[in-house]
Amino acid sequence: MQEIFAFKANEKGNLEQAEKKLDHAIQGCYTLFCYFFSLFPELKRYRLNKLEDLKTKFKPTYDDLHPNRKFVDNLVIDQIENNITLNRLWNNLRINWDDQGDFIAQIFQEIAKEEFYTLYLNDKNSSYIQDQEFLLDVIETCFANSELLHWHFQEMNLHWFDDYNEALLMFYKNIKQFKENKGNENKIFPLFKNATEDKEFYKNLFQNTLLNDDQYDTIIENKLQNWELERLNGIDIILMKMAITEFQHFHDIPIKVTINEYIELAKWYSSNKSGAFINGLLDQIVLTLKEEGKITKMGKGLLNN
Repeated sequence: MQEIFAFKANEKGNLEQAEKKLDHAIQGCYTLFCYFFSLFPELKRYRLNKLEDLKTKFKPTYDDLHPNRKFVDNLVIDQIENNITLNRLWNNLRINWDDQGDFIAQIFQEIAKEEFYTLYLNDKNSSYIQDQEFLLDVIETCFANSELLHWHFQEMNLHWFDDYNEALLMFYKNIKQFKENKGNENKIFPLFKNATEDKEFYKNLFQNTLLNDDQYDTIIENKLQNWELERLNGIDIILMKMAITEFQHFHDIPIKVTINEYIELAKWYSSNKSGAFINGLLDQIVLTLKEEGKITKMGKGLLNN
């Protein structure tokens, strides 16, 4: 999506060069995804060190000697820290937080000031699900809105400013799929499930969305009531165009799967209102494309599902 937006912003864009940038951007986004995973173990180490420092005070209190360890004992963070695949990726991508102690401390303080953090620590009950939901809250509330974290990753790689939400969403979805009984073998989303098929998919999606840009403008504009296309959020327009591409050019993807995917992307990248708006508009577009015979789905039930 970000590369389509960038291409449209460049009037002299070259499609072949844009595809090369797309390949590079996807690898870069995956590296950022791995960096997000590495944050939780680093935050745990920071907190552990602070708890140990409290015990060595001149006159430690009872709380200093018996601190609340709920954050550092979080079961999901432990799984992340010891995950076999993640440790291999961190090593291969040379991901570490050496000499970044002050930065990690600032990120931890952003988390610690949130009400849900206090509620989590003070809850006497403990469970894997609770630990997992806490991390999802951290991602959705803190990481998603942290200007400091945005700035830090942008300083590391200029393109990561645009990749931030995409990598964070993938990180969120991956944590959500963690299971307690998987231990250190929870599945980490790979860069590609099938390199050949996945590359073909995203290049076809990229090409067809751009090559049919004017046609898609007309399709969308015909469904707007008392609105002009120029007044719509640019991200919402691109998401709808990508969805139309899937409707017309990817014959094995069910319609409902496409619509639900782009609703979720709109909510993450834009707003909940955008999700509802895109849902309504895509439903209308699908009906028209079906009537015109422009949607062909291969396989039983795909056209209606």
